[in-house]
Formats: sequence, C-alpha cells, structure tokens
Amino acid sequence: MEVHKIMCACGSGLGSSLMVEMNINDVLKKMGRTDIQVSHSTTSDVKPGAADLFVVGCDLADFIKDVPEDSKVILNNIVDKNELQEKLTEAFAR
Repeated sequence: MEVHKIMCACGSGLGSSLMVEMNINDVLKKMGRTDIQVSHSTTSDVKPGAADLFVVGCDLADFIKDVPEDSKVILNNIVDKNELQEKLTEAFAR
C-alpha cells in the first residue's frame, strides 16, 4: 500500500490522537520514512480519501467502520510504540 498521509483520530481530536500522532512521527523517523504526512483529528473527519491510513485506539474502531479494512490500523495500546511500529509495517506491506 502506498501511504503518503496518515490520520490519527479520537473523540475530541485533541488528546489521544495528538499523542498517537507524535508516536507515529517517532516510529516513522526510526523506520527512515520521511515521506509521510501525519495529522490528528476527530473520528467524524475519518472518511475514505481523507488519508491513506487511519489510526485509532480499539475503543474507537466502531467509529471508523466505513473505512476499508486495509486503510485502518487499530491499536490495542495507544502508547505502545512497538505495537505501533509492527502494525504500520504490516500496513505498508499491504
């Protein structure tokens, strides 16, 4: 999957999505990926075409059910950078 834009989402678009965005930027830097734009927003902004990949915590998975499965990363633990790197690597390989 070609990923140029990742959107992190949470209920308010301010708390956990911002933290996940910062963690994604750290993981992407570690992976040597400087070609990907990362943003954060509310789950209501998650729509096909708004980004190539959407990242949310497992508690919000139902809020992004309209997005194709291969465009989602659902995190069990939003602060676990190892899980994040593993799931991003899987998503990039799709």
